[in-house]
Amino acid sequence: MTHTPFHNLPLPQQAGILANDMQFRKFADSRTTRTGTAASIGAAAEFIRLNCGINSRAALLTNQPAAARFAALCTEFDEWSGRIAARPHTNQSTPHTKQKAP
Repeated sequence: MTHTPFHNLPLPQQAGILANDMQFRKFADSRTTRTGTAASIGAAAEFIRLNCGINSRAALLTNQPAAARFAALCTEFDEWSGRIAARPHTNQSTPHTKQKAP
């Protein structure tokens, strides 16, 4: 039996796995109720659906904007959990300095 990497699974299956993942449930709580505990599986699933703007995980197969929002949510979770380095935040208001000509 071979193991399929998470990122190769269908998006609805990924969403279902995440909703059952304790670390993701803590992430969902940190973005919603902020109780300091893990959200329930049902609350984590609802968190995914609300963030993706869908009523069912199955919509991730056909709704491209929802799939993109899911990908962004996964990236945010991976940053939060330390699985990937956080993206640097740029300060758009910092003026660019010009170098003086010699």
